[in-house]
Amino acid sequence: MGILGLSKLIFDKAPSAVKENSIKNYFGRKVAIDASMAVYQFLIAIRQDGNQLTNDEGEVTSHIAGLFYRTIRLLENGIKPVFVFDGKPPQMKSGELAKRAERREEAEKQLAKAQETGESQDVEKFSRRLVKVTKEHMFDCKKLLRLMGVPVVEAPTEAEAQCATLVKSGKVYATATEDMDALTFHSNRLLRHMTFSEARKMPIQEFVYDRVLSEMEFTHEQFVDLCILLGCDYCEHIRGIGPKRAFDLLKQHKSIEKILQSIDTKKYTVPEDWVYKEARQLFLQPDVSEASNVELKWTEPDVEGIVKFMVEEKGFNEDRIRNGIKKIEKSRQTSTQGRLDDFFKVMPSTPKTKRKSDTKIKSESAKKKAKTSFKRGK
Repeated sequence: MGILGLSKLIFDKAPSAVKENSIKNYFGRKVAIDASMAVYQFLIAIRQDGNQLTNDEGEVTSHIAGLFYRTIRLLENGIKPVFVFDGKPPQMKSGELAKRAERREEAEKQLAKAQETGESQDVEKFSRRLVKVTKEHMFDCKKLLRLMGVPVVEAPTEAEAQCATLVKSGKVYATATEDMDALTFHSNRLLRHMTFSEARKMPIQEFVYDRVLSEMEFTHEQFVDLCILLGCDYCEHIRGIGPKRAFDLLKQHKSIEKILQSIDTKKYTVPEDWVYKEARQLFLQPDVSEASNVELKWTEPDVEGIVKFMVEEKGFNEDRIRNGIKKIEKSRQTSTQGRLDDFFKVMPSTPKTKRKSDTKIKSESAKKKAKTSFKRGK
C-alpha cells in the first residue's frame, strides 16, 4: 500500500523536491529496485488476450518475461540494477495483510458474477485484483537475475527499508519503487516508473528527500509522523484527518502526541489501542542488513544457463532469448564508460562584475609591463 496520498502532498507542498527525467539520464547509476513491486507490475501488465502469459504446461511466465526484458532495458541504458527482495513481513503488518486477504475474497466473488453475466471489462478488472506474487514467482526471478549477472539482495524484512539503507550508505544512487514509504525509511532518492515499459511513455519521477524535508520544514521524525497520520501498512490512521489536515496539524503541533492532546476526539476518531509509537519505531529503526555486509557485484551473463532456464524450462523462443543475451553482453561493454560527472566537476561560474574587474587588472598590468620594456629597450 505504501503511504496514502503522500506523492500528491509532496507535489503540493514541496514541488521543487520532484523532477522528471528520461531513463537515459541515469546512465552509470546503481539503483536498488523493490523486486516485489516490480514483479507485481509485470504480473499485472504483461498479458495476452486478457490473460497472463503461460507456457505449454500452464505455468505463469509473465513475471520472468517482464523481468528479463525490462532488466535488459535498464542495462542498455547504462543502469546497474540491484534487485532487493522482501523477507519476512513485520508482525505489525499482519493487519494490512488480513485486509488484503479480505479484498481478494471480495474480488473473487465479483469475478464470479462478472463471468456469469459476461461483462468482459469487469472480468479483466477483478482478475487483475486477484494477482498475487508467490514464493514460486520470487524463486524464478532470483534464479533468472543471478543467471543474468545482476545482484540479488534478500532483505530481513521490508525491501524498501533495505533499499533505503543501501542509498544512505552510498552503495546505490536511489530506490526504484512505486511505494512512497521508501522515503519514510529515509531513502535519499526515490525513483518512480523506472520499471515501466517504454510503451507507457511515463517519465521517471525522482523525489529528493532532503528537499522534501527542507520545503516542508520537517525533521525526519516529523515526516515519519506525517506518514503515520496519512495511513501506512503498520497501523490504522485517525478517521476524518486527510492529507491536508494531517500536514497542517503536524506543522502546528510538531508530533502525534501533541496532536492527540489538541484534537476533538468526537470529530476525529482515534483508533483504539493505537500503535503509532511502534509503527514510528519500525520506520526509524527497521530490521535491515548493514550495507557494509551487502556485496554488490555485476557479472557476465551465464548464456547457456539462461537458455536452459528460459527456453527449455519455461518455453520461451530461443532466438529471442539469445538476442536478449547479446544485448546484455553489449551493455556490459558500454557501461564501463561510467558517468562523466564522476570524472569532471563543474566549476562555479565567475560573476560578470568580477570578470570585468579581473580583465581591467590584467590589462593595466600588461600596459605597465609594455611601458617598462619600452624604457629598457626590450
